[in-house]
Amino acid sequence: MDIKQWHQDLEELFPKMVEIRRDLHQHPELAYQEVRTAKIIADYLEDLGIEVRTKVGGNGVLGTIKGGKPGKTVAIRADFDALPIQDEKDVEYKSTIPNKMHACGHDGHTATLLGVATVLAKHRDDLEGNVVLIHQHAEEDIGGAEPMIADGCLEGVDVVFGTHLSSTTPLGEISCSPGYVMAATDFFDIVINGKGGHGASPHQTVDPIVTASQLVMNLQQIISRNVDPIESGVVTVGSFHSGEAPNVIADSAKITGTVRTYLPEVRDLIENRISQIANAICEGNDATCEVQYHRGYDAVWNHPAETKYLQEVASEIIGEENVIEGPPSMGGEDYGYFMQKVPGTFFHTGAALSDASLVYPHHHPRFDFDEDAMKIAGKILLSAVAKVNDADIGKK
Repeated sequence: MDIKQWHQDLEELFPKMVEIRRDLHQHPELAYQEVRTAKIIADYLEDLGIEVRTKVGGNGVLGTIKGGKPGKTVAIRADFDALPIQDEKDVEYKSTIPNKMHACGHDGHTATLLGVATVLAKHRDDLEGNVVLIHQHAEEDIGGAEPMIADGCLEGVDVVFGTHLSSTTPLGEISCSPGYVMAATDFFDIVINGKGGHGASPHQTVDPIVTASQLVMNLQQIISRNVDPIESGVVTVGSFHSGEAPNVIADSAKITGTVRTYLPEVRDLIENRISQIANAICEGNDATCEVQYHRGYDAVWNHPAETKYLQEVASEIIGEENVIEGPPSMGGEDYGYFMQKVPGTFFHTGAALSDASLVYPHHHPRFDFDEDAMKIAGKILLSAVAKVNDADIGKK
């Protein structure tokens, strides 16, 4: 196979990839509402003569390209849901849907994978093995990865690759590291029940605001005094609500927050300590509490051999000096569930705009990225597919 020709084909497809990305950007759909997006993906793949399954685990779309020669089966994943954010960019392709936008690059992920699919379909007779195109719904919500896996999207797959465009990483770089790269994302709600009354007579009440304030401060000690300093963890209280009037002590208060961890044992420890501390502080103040702890995505852990392979493939395209082993992120992703079943790796592709004044983080109302990053990501994924049978990676 001629990988240089594959890359050239992708270069020629780039205007179409941009067209797809901008159309999706103008018509964002939230998790579990991705009807138009899923149809566009399915129709595009079918027009390429690719075997397609729709409604995989929900709104997921699965495409399978069967190569003309024997070899490993590679899966590539791209997500396609948007976020409930008002698009504030001043661009011709800004969202046309109020309070919905692609503020995390999923439109670019989709356009990239469709470009890759086009090239692979064109050269399927020279393809060694098969390629499974996982177009995943609902990454931003409870998570579409697990139901897609349960619906068979990884059947027969030997290795899985995925990328995320990064609006704050310089164009031309990628970040690809072995081990933990993204955190487990949990959330908690704590309702403190006291006894309300007049603000002038606190001795006749059980003040939930004072109790909750103590709790907020004590929760910070979980990281500093319970978690091994060598390990990582975050406990953040994001909201605190109680009362309506300045001279009334409320009956209850509510705090909510998030927990980010890598190691399962640290995750368990923090969950247990939150409940223990909340109940102890409330008991000491004659209050009661209701603690709800919600486990979100597991941490994303990159397999070492597959990560090294991807680094080597990328180095041939963008240069070894531009393949960075960046630090782990406390952000979350449900891509990790794929790698709990199949060896693989997940890398971030630099996509920062050249004008620094226009660079904003993910989930920001002015989020955008340099569309040239889609070419870089696409070429790396094409090379990863082309060379996979010469590497000692994947299922043994």
